[in-house]
Amino acid sequence: MKTLVLGLARSGQAAALALAARGEEVVAVDRDTGTDVGRLQAAGVEVRLGNEEASLLDGVEVLVKSPGVRGDAPLVSAARERGIEVWSEVELGARLLDRPIVGVTGTNGKTTTTELLGAIFRCAGRPVEVAGNVGRALTSLALEPELAPEAWIVCELSSFQLEDVETLRPRVAVLLNLEPDHLDRHGSLDAYRDAKLRIFENQRPEDVAVVPRGFGAVPGTGRRVEFHADDPLPAEPRIPGAHNRENAAAAVAAARAAGILEEAIAEGLRTFPGVAHRLELVAEIDGVRYVNDSKATNAAAAKRGIAAYAAPLHLILGGSQKNEDFGELAATLPAKVRSIHLIGETADDLAAALDAAGHPYTRDGTLAAALGSARSLAQPGDVVLLTPACASFDQFTSFEHRGEEFRRLVEELRT
Repeated sequence: MKTLVLGLARSGQAAALALAARGEEVVAVDRDTGTDVGRLQAAGVEVRLGNEEASLLDGVEVLVKSPGVRGDAPLVSAARERGIEVWSEVELGARLLDRPIVGVTGTNGKTTTTELLGAIFRCAGRPVEVAGNVGRALTSLALEPELAPEAWIVCELSSFQLEDVETLRPRVAVLLNLEPDHLDRHGSLDAYRDAKLRIFENQRPEDVAVVPRGFGAVPGTGRRVEFHADDPLPAEPRIPGAHNRENAAAAVAAARAAGILEEAIAEGLRTFPGVAHRLELVAEIDGVRYVNDSKATNAAAAKRGIAAYAAPLHLILGGSQKNEDFGELAATLPAKVRSIHLIGETADDLAAALDAAGHPYTRDGTLAAALGSARSLAQPGDVVLLTPACASFDQFTSFEHRGEEFRRLVEELRT
């Protein structure tokens, strides 16, 4: 069939290359004329940059949409009007890969839980690949000739990836939590919730749906298993925080559903060190700990990071706008928060919420200025915590970029 791949970042390029390797006719499209497309062209993919005209859909049977492409993008809307199927990159990956999938979604904790599950599988000596929103595109695994026939795939799934699935059927599907996020993209909490719950819709009775204790009904016919942060575990997790014990409880339920024995689960919990940019201790300098929680891109995630520490905190908050209300975050800040430093385009919204809650703050503007201000106030035993509660696209290319810049700036404090 002829396929149009829209959006040529990591997952879009992987999708186009996987299709081309199967001999399919592929047109790859991106509005950015500076996109590096050398690998695509070498693989025989027809590349169109800076052009999203509807005529590109002529003869196309399927449009594969990258997660960063909105559902109401002109070319996507034109495809739907023509009756052309629209798939997410993970839908394509699920069709290309005949392997059992553990799917992990939720507002917060997806990456930690996905990587923890991968570690547990490895402790059990089970072949496993970790992919999806966590970093490696699912379709890229279709290009791996050494992928073991018995391998499982643990796949982190965002709402952007799930909104255009059709046949994706995780043998084990995990929903960690559901809180307001990405409302700028989905338009409403109901639409966001609907996208998340699509992870369950194709499950059969022999599959397992892992959900928080007391969560409402989910689609599909998978066997329901509930988890909670206070569940008994075969070992206590190495990673800190009550929220990470909840992530661990979800991972344990999923690992058991996949047939992994308690000894391997316990080893995974004891040894897994956590993921980059999530409560990552960067350094301790003059008795002050500097912690990178750049992956906290919404208020709920920031609250979890704040709750993980008993020590006095100096918070760095702010970033790009996602149309989120910061009122609850400000109202529930604990007394251990000793200073708050605002950066980025959401500084005004955060300031208004903090004013209403009676919390003092400084407007530092940039990450470098905020770190310097926090350092001047921090005492031995304190924690300077970058937990932005916002996306990163005002001053950085990604939350990873923001976290890496925080690391660099902290290392400069040693000199």
